[in-house]
Amino acid sequence: MLPLRSVYGGIFRAAIRKLQTSRSPCLHRLLSTRDGLQVGLADADTIFALSSGHGRCGVAVVRVSGPASATALRRMVGLTHRLPPPRTALLRSITDPCSKEVLDRGLVLWFPGSVPGMRPAEAGEFTRRAFQAGKLDLTEVEGLGDLIHAETEAQRRQALRQMSGELGRLYQDWSHKLKRCLAHVEAFIDFSEDELIEDGVLERVDRSVCDLQAEVKQHLKDERRGERLRCGVQVVIAGATNAGKSSLLNTLCQRPAAIVSPIAGTTRDVVETALDIGGFPVLLSDTAGLRDSSDLVEQEGVRRARERVHQADLTLLVVDSTRLPSDVQQAADFLSDHLRTVLPSLKQPETEKCLLVLNKTDLLPEAQTQKLQQELRRVSGLPAVCLISCQTNEGLKDFLTVLQSSVKTLCGDPLCGAPTLTQARHRAHLQQCAAALAQYQRYRDADLALAAEGVRLALTSLGRITGRVGAEEILDIIFKDFCIGK
Repeated sequence: MLPLRSVYGGIFRAAIRKLQTSRSPCLHRLLSTRDGLQVGLADADTIFALSSGHGRCGVAVVRVSGPASATALRRMVGLTHRLPPPRTALLRSITDPCSKEVLDRGLVLWFPGSVPGMRPAEAGEFTRRAFQAGKLDLTEVEGLGDLIHAETEAQRRQALRQMSGELGRLYQDWSHKLKRCLAHVEAFIDFSEDELIEDGVLERVDRSVCDLQAEVKQHLKDERRGERLRCGVQVVIAGATNAGKSSLLNTLCQRPAAIVSPIAGTTRDVVETALDIGGFPVLLSDTAGLRDSSDLVEQEGVRRARERVHQADLTLLVVDSTRLPSDVQQAADFLSDHLRTVLPSLKQPETEKCLLVLNKTDLLPEAQTQKLQQELRRVSGLPAVCLISCQTNEGLKDFLTVLQSSVKTLCGDPLCGAPTLTQARHRAHLQQCAAALAQYQRYRDADLALAAEGVRLALTSLGRITGRVGAEEILDIIFKDFCIGK
């Protein structure tokens, strides 16, 4: 429950199914009446909603906000005159306001507040009111939304950290620095001729802008870890036909998500499934086997496979281990050539974006499997190599450990280091901020007014992330720092 103490009027807790029954025509009539006077819903602004979500459960929470909240509270819990003490839980029977039938017993909490009007709450309106009342900034609102939709433990941790305001505080700190810079530049433009501005003001602004620009650029160099964690790591299974790609997908998701057949080219389209790998979200995609084909449908499947590989955060390159040369060095050369064919743009420093999965090891002599496993890991220039059998699950545990480590590296630890970007809009506004700061440096000596406009644009870009920016704060800094006019 959000701490919207100043805006919502009452909270009722009751069994969800009985509560939904009572919220039909009778409750609507009650909530459209204020102190015995009929109020049209079109002109009303009291809102009510089930805040604990729909579905079967033992406990439900209903929030009501607005001037009719007191009336609803008194009539549904049998209070004739006095309301419960503010912010104090009261155990009461909850009754139908028309038939007086007891619906349930639950806790009632009264949070005094007053908002004119009455109507059912729109989606997200309680949170919107919290933002408008200054209880949350936009990054905290987004963190709350991410927490609601979190499906893995790592997503939950990142959402909680953002909802706590850490990311917003970072941007607010930058905004405060920019406000001071802008105030000083504008004061210099307006009052320097009157000798009311102390020496060295612009030099201090120069240093602040330069330092802040470096911080923003460093913040942007996060390799999209926060966005990956929020939306899921794109992991693509690729390779030649009949290498065992669909078998690997089915093994990982533990269900027959893709058709497995000895006929080459069975998979024609991309098959996707969402997984939780060690607490991190993964969107796993099985793709068509990469080969030349005269079949138009298969050609389209191969095109989609290559496109998906190009977009992937991590590629699992599946290879039929029975096709490897027996000599380890030749096997390494074979894998290097195969890697260049599937991932032509992959560079050696980026090998962590790919895992080599040698499948069908159950068809190899055990001695050869062990030798391959030992020797291939020593070959430089190759990504991590995992030998598995989707038929017997041999090597699967080690493969999952390597996969989890790779996914964690791509997402990062949401609780360590500086808070990361989680939204594409954050990145766009920060890029605009960096470009605006560059404008200040570009026009600093040529036209100070244009340089100041760069600082103003940078401040606006940051304000769009948090939803907070105002000209009054800049004026406050000007008069506070320089005491102009006393």
